[in-house]
Amino acid sequence: MVSRITIIILFHVFLSLKLHPAKAQAWIKAGYWFSGSDLPISDINSTLYTHLICAFAGLNSSSYHLSISSSDDPLFSAFTNTVKQKNPSITTLLSIGGGSTNYSTLSAMAGNSTYRKSFIDDSIKIARHYGFQGLDFSWVSASTSDNMDSMGTLFEEWRAAIALEGRNSSLSELILTAAVQYSPRLDSGSFPIDSIRKNLNWTHVLAFDYFMPTWANYTAAFAALYDPDSDLNTDFGIRAWINGGLPASKLVLGLPFYGYAWKLASPNENAIGAPATGPAVTEDGSMSYKVINNYFKANGRVDPIYNSTYVVNYGIVGSTWISFDGVDVVRTKVSYAKEKALLGYVVWQVSQDDNWVLSQAAGGVDSGGGVDPKHEGRPKSRILSIILPTTAAVIILLGLAFYFIRIRILKSKSKETKLKVNNAAAAGDFESNNPDLIEYRFMEIWNHLQEWTVSGQEIAVKKLSKSSSQGFDEFKNEVMLTARLQHVNLVKVLGFCVGREEKVLVYEYMPKKSLDCYLYDEQEANTGRVVGTFGYVPPEYVRNGVYSIKSDVYSFGVVLLHIISGKKNGSLYGSGENLSLLEYAYELWKDGKGMEIMDPSLDDTLSSCKLIKCLQIALLCVQENSIDRPSMLEVSSMLKNETAIVTIPKRPAFSVRTDEDDENRRDQLHLEICSVDDATISQVVGR
Repeated sequence: MVSRITIIILFHVFLSLKLHPAKAQAWIKAGYWFSGSDLPISDINSTLYTHLICAFAGLNSSSYHLSISSSDDPLFSAFTNTVKQKNPSITTLLSIGGGSTNYSTLSAMAGNSTYRKSFIDDSIKIARHYGFQGLDFSWVSASTSDNMDSMGTLFEEWRAAIALEGRNSSLSELILTAAVQYSPRLDSGSFPIDSIRKNLNWTHVLAFDYFMPTWANYTAAFAALYDPDSDLNTDFGIRAWINGGLPASKLVLGLPFYGYAWKLASPNENAIGAPATGPAVTEDGSMSYKVINNYFKANGRVDPIYNSTYVVNYGIVGSTWISFDGVDVVRTKVSYAKEKALLGYVVWQVSQDDNWVLSQAAGGVDSGGGVDPKHEGRPKSRILSIILPTTAAVIILLGLAFYFIRIRILKSKSKETKLKVNNAAAAGDFESNNPDLIEYRFMEIWNHLQEWTVSGQEIAVKKLSKSSSQGFDEFKNEVMLTARLQHVNLVKVLGFCVGREEKVLVYEYMPKKSLDCYLYDEQEANTGRVVGTFGYVPPEYVRNGVYSIKSDVYSFGVVLLHIISGKKNGSLYGSGENLSLLEYAYELWKDGKGMEIMDPSLDDTLSSCKLIKCLQIALLCVQENSIDRPSMLEVSSMLKNETAIVTIPKRPAFSVRTDEDDENRRDQLHLEICSVDDATISQVVGR
């Protein structure tokens, strides 16, 4: 009776949820097509995109009605039908405005209610007439607080009109997006984040043109992902949007398929930031990716340089210095967008690609490995809203019914019967999910233990203690997980055994032993209690069962400490033998004695500062709060670049001492600068 009531209640609760599938979006791969480009619409490889944006419709300076030139009219009319021939699922949008639209015209339209209504009505009518499924607003010159207030009002009225048109017709609501600057903060105002969040499906963040050779008298990364010396970088802008209140799921990262050429003042000074005298090659220095590649080929096949500090490519031909985004940069930026849980990416513009190389690189970034849009930070409501309510309701009902039936069956069984059911289920589940996984009989393993082989193959056997608190489900999960992990550096699970109330895992044998043995001199230790920390497991998982990509960062930090110290994490250190390896390393680092924890075989005068840097990076990875830990992209950048800034780590997880202890010693510390190959890092030492 209780089960039936529970099912009924949950069913009604689910039906009461207000899901909005029209607002749900999958990973977006968008691109602008400019009507003034030399790429015919029929040549667009629309299979590489989910959304294509036709640019631009103009605005009449006297009537404030939308205007499309006579030359663009046949192009816009054919756009949607043409790109759908190669990709029937493609979504098309019409972009309005753009850099050539007069600032005063847009400002006057947005600031007047009558003009706004004419503009909105025209936009909806024209989008339907030409077969577009959405509208994109590009007012990149907006700069004052009045502009931003008017823009916010425009978005509210625009969304209301689109919703009304959708209700009064049998058509789906039009998508509404806008192109915005890299950061919401302007000198005299800020973008209307609240209105953007409520009324736009998403925004296209124009994360480029931070520097241009027409005004910057030095070479620069014009679309830098990071910049240690300036706020003019994409990471700063994305963080500003999110911290300002706009969800990451409303941000689509802009990717430039072009670059800029500078004229070097001296060919011998050619790094980022080198003196320059102005643009090169073209009047303003701008060059499409296709033109840049052809320019390099015509001048002896130049090999571009990749700078991971800024995440930019640049190439040098004599006194010409060209900054651009190549394949490796595009992949890194798309990975960044996924890691930050953004909605997708948008390129300007598709015609500037070279044989679709960059488009394929962006679209080919793997959605796995911790950077999938479904990872930490992606709102769960977005995932739920993709599922049709009726389908989800059926799944929940079936799941609940199965769950309660199973509970009642298990309660009516004895321990012996339950064990048999579990064992039978294990074999079926394991083998169906992992066809290469072998179910061994207990006696088969037992009879061959003296020979350490099964069927002529050397094996290693892990037998779960009967006193262990690990239950059947935990054992099953371990088998399923480890069996799926296939990597050259991971030992392979060959099979399992769940007979005679035993739980056994069979691994391939490692004749050359493991990293653990080499780090700690071929020694083994058994303990009847847990000491120190929980090994490689981060605190958020131990305490709350929460797992994220930052959990892997924690595990990496522990491994890095193992390698540079040659010490075990399960032992206790310090004068009182009460500190874990993490806290012991932190205490030595704080006291300026970081080299004392290093493996003696690594200690020499040329590598001491590099080892201290590795120690500091490891301590950043094992901080208590996952938010404080760097991403693996940032860790990689710090390890690769000797000039990369390494921040000061906080006390590691599972520490027995507190921050108050650090406060008491803070006055006793000062900074010492050490140099490695002309690069400097900060090391904390005692007075």
